Amino acid sequence: MTRVIAGPFNRVEGDLEVALDVQDGVIARAEVTTTLYRGFEQLLSGRPGLDALVIAPRICGICSVSQSIAAATALRNLAGGHAAPNGYIAANIAHAAENIADHLTHFYLFFMPDFARAEYAGRSWFGHAATRFKAVSGSGSAAFLPRRRRLLEVMGIIAGKWPHSLAFQPGGTTRAIDVGERVQLAAILGELQVFLEETVFGVSLDEILAMETPAELSSYAERARGDFPFFLTIAADLGLESMGRGPGPLLSFGAYHDANGAFFERGVASADGALAPLDVAAISEDATCAWFAPTSTDPALAETLPEAEKENAYSWAKAPRLSGRPSEVGAAARLAVSGHPLIAALIAEGGGTSVRTRIVARLLEAAILVHACQGWCRQLRLKEEFCAHFALPDDAAAAGLVEAARGALGHWVGLSEGRISHYQIIAPTTWNFSPRDAAGVPGPLESALAGLDTGGLGAKSAALQHVIRSFDPCMVCTAH
Repeated sequence: MTRVIAGPFNRVEGDLEVALDVQDGVIARAEVTTTLYRGFEQLLSGRPGLDALVIAPRICGICSVSQSIAAATALRNLAGGHAAPNGYIAANIAHAAENIADHLTHFYLFFMPDFARAEYAGRSWFGHAATRFKAVSGSGSAAFLPRRRRLLEVMGIIAGKWPHSLAFQPGGTTRAIDVGERVQLAAILGELQVFLEETVFGVSLDEILAMETPAELSSYAERARGDFPFFLTIAADLGLESMGRGPGPLLSFGAYHDANGAFFERGVASADGALAPLDVAAISEDATCAWFAPTSTDPALAETLPEAEKENAYSWAKAPRLSGRPSEVGAAARLAVSGHPLIAALIAEGGGTSVRTRIVARLLEAAILVHACQGWCRQLRLKEEFCAHFALPDDAAAAGLVEAARGALGHWVGLSEGRISHYQIIAPTTWNFSPRDAAGVPGPLESALAGLDTGGLGAKSAALQHVIRSFDPCMVCTAH
């Protein structure tokens, strides 16, 4: 048995290490370490409640809108109020735009460049992979980045700036959108649809959204010409449908809310397709292997108390659990919980999530959200208010549960005498990259890496990169 340390992995922030026990080229055990401690939860303690809208978005410059909306939702729930109908819609458009940008950035800049590695030089598809996706020089990033910049203009129209806007409030959004700006939003979304249809998918979005079975997906991959069908060709050649299998269950907090519900549903899905409602009270945080002092396991009561010399700890991430079990979060979880037939079928076929399923789900969700945003733009009532007004209570506790691109994001907030007495955050990467719990049960990534054949390359294996990047780590969000 050989132990190797692999890292960094993320092409944005590299605060991730993975300790691997490898035997005969196969990973027997993995320990995932979040190496960065930040202290955001302590920064918020003792401040007025509305300060969360300023500080929480600065947890991350990639999913800033997600953090803003989680904080605003928690504060709104503290007050028991509702946002203005236009406020829900405008926030959903901005949130979806950020998440679409995240999905496509992950595909073009973080995930696909690993197929241009020299390890694959003998594969029939390698030449195109190197030309299209090699880091820095690939034509794919050159085609995508102008579209990303244009997409992020949605935040400029709705929120004034990105990241870290103060436009997202408990009552909605602070900027009213006029007729001309709605036309701008429609134009940006139309341009994005053209890019997706001509470059990413090679077919119309309607055809992508109509696919329901693995057979239809395979047929599409054989005849279409685009970056997504090219990925599916690679996936079939490398067996990505069985690589990095997640143990389940799959958890979603629901996404793109209004006063009556959510566009993507809240709930829990198992690998066999069974769906169940989410019991929020069943969510816990285990700090056994984290460099934190043991406190309550209830995120509504837990504290974040660093203990850097703690015996047997190996990560600055706690271990979130649902009814005592690790849960995978992300686009695959969102679509599975919402009953999407193709994602449910891929998960059932593979006995769980896989590298292929996670990537398919992210790009499929991008297509779904373009159509959703176009519909939301038409629903805006420009002469009505965008932000309702109500006061926060002096003493209350509530949670804001939303979905970032990478999965379930929760902010648990308590107020005492008008000031924050408690703030606890569980981010998507905390769920997916959690360490072991008190029972020794590994987190989702640790479980997905066990049994992976590295081909004798150990930490240098491309397969290792594929599994880790399929979860799309965002380590700055992970530990606070």
